[in-house]
Amino acid sequence: MQRTQDDIIKEVINIFSNHLEKNSFRKTPERFAILEEIYKRTDHFDAEALYIHMKTRNYRVSRATVYNTLELLVNCDLVKKHQFGKNLAQYEKSYGYKQHDHVICAHCGKVVEFCDPRIQQIKNMVGDLLNFEITHHALNLYGICGSCQKEHDTRSPDTT
Repeated sequence: MQRTQDDIIKEVINIFSNHLEKNSFRKTPERFAILEEIYKRTDHFDAEALYIHMKTRNYRVSRATVYNTLELLVNCDLVKKHQFGKNLAQYEKSYGYKQHDHVICAHCGKVVEFCDPRIQQIKNMVGDLLNFEITHHALNLYGICGSCQKEHDTRSPDTT
């Protein structure tokens, strides 16, 4: 049975609510609004972009609330935090989404997700070979995206 976005949002609200309760944090409407906005997204984002998005949608959230809520969500495994080579942390929702890896443009910072079953096979083989129980992994490949390559090609003088 395929879960809908609404089903997933209900599940993450319940998980987050339990996490806040267990750790004696306040359950504020702002925290749940931030969680819902994250789970409506389909992209990677930074805290500042999320804050601006929330403000333009007339949510009454402070920058500090966004940053603090993101850390709470990372701590209860509802959001993953990535450091894709720059000083700027990027986030993505993680609950109910399959393992995937990333290709990152070193020029513009574009992030593309991909999934290749051969990576799982390699992970299993390495775990067996080295007697490790592999619990998780992160694979980030860096390069120059097609748009940046085209931009560079159009700026380069013709040498023929």
